[in-house]
Amino acid sequence: MELFSRSWAALRAAVAETADEDFALPSGCAGWLVRDLVCHLVIDAQDVLITLVTPAATEPTVDAVTYWNLVEPPTGDDPLDALIPRLAAAYGEPGLLKFHLDDVGSAAGRAAGLADPAARVGTRDQVLTVGDYLSAYVLEWALHHLDLVAYRPSAAQPAAETLAAARDSLEKIAGTSFPASFSDEDVLLVGTGRRAASEEEKAALGGLAARLPFVVG
Repeated sequence: MELFSRSWAALRAAVAETADEDFALPSGCAGWLVRDLVCHLVIDAQDVLITLVTPAATEPTVDAVTYWNLVEPPTGDDPLDALIPRLAAAYGEPGLLKFHLDDVGSAAGRAAGLADPAARVGTRDQVLTVGDYLSAYVLEWALHHLDLVAYRPSAAQPAAETLAAARDSLEKIAGTSFPASFSDEDVLLVGTGRRAASEEEKAALGGLAARLPFVVG
């Protein structure tokens, strides 16, 4: 839960430090500008708040790893994917998006800090503990932090502990291990299809290269 708080705070801080003109740059999410990604983070924060106040009385059905599924790469046809850019554009000024994320995101962070890690909550027709739910989101925060700064190398990067935890999660979700020669960031970028593997990386991946990308949802 502490890593959830630190990774989420770091991501929100990176958004707050993003210059207004950079909101029109592409993000690491194919087809989304930085402003679209930030709008998605607002929805993520709302999801966290909703889930934390949705108690469940039954036994957990998933944990921090099985919460995620491997899905097909997005095609752009999903209604929510198509809605995000329109919502983001409706904000007009980047400052409004920053304010909304800070407002809702801070509330989500406070709610996470106050929650009982052993309590059970319901989301996506599944039940899991608060601790597992928040741990699952570290992967989300790591990937989207990398997306946020993909075309801005001077921007603040995710912390090493966040990247390491996200790599561990991705490998467990996929049921495989990436070569030790891959950095945690490279595992996340190549493993999820955010960038293509180099010829050298393909050689190191061997048969695993044919299974990529691992898209989680």
